[in-house]
Amino acid sequence: MIHHASLEIRTDGADAEVAFWALLGYHEIRPLTPALAESSRWVQDATGASRHQIHLVYEDEPTILRRAHIAIVRGAYDETLKDLRGGGFDVLEREPYWNSPRAFVHTPAGHRIEVMQFAPRG
Repeated sequence: MIHHASLEIRTDGADAEVAFWALLGYHEIRPLTPALAESSRWVQDATGASRHQIHLVYEDEPTILRRAHIAIVRGAYDETLKDLRGGGFDVLEREPYWNSPRAFVHTPAGHRIEVMQFAPRG
């Protein structure tokens, strides 16, 4: 199990990133120490299915990878895509893999996120 992934963001874009993750069912949590709170913001899956976290780490010049991405599973897939579109995000639906509907969206900082209805089985 992966506990968390870290994404680099600019400090002045942190509120927009946290708001984006809220559309995916994540809520903000307090980093473990004051030092970490000064250098990052954390969000955690609020669906109750897991405790997966995304750590939004402050960088003056964040690295944004072109094809690398994080895949998020959302059972309320259609509702999630509707929320993302309602939030002003471009959602690109793709061919289903593993028979799961899936789409890509970019965070305000430019990170590529895949949204899937369910995880691969097997």
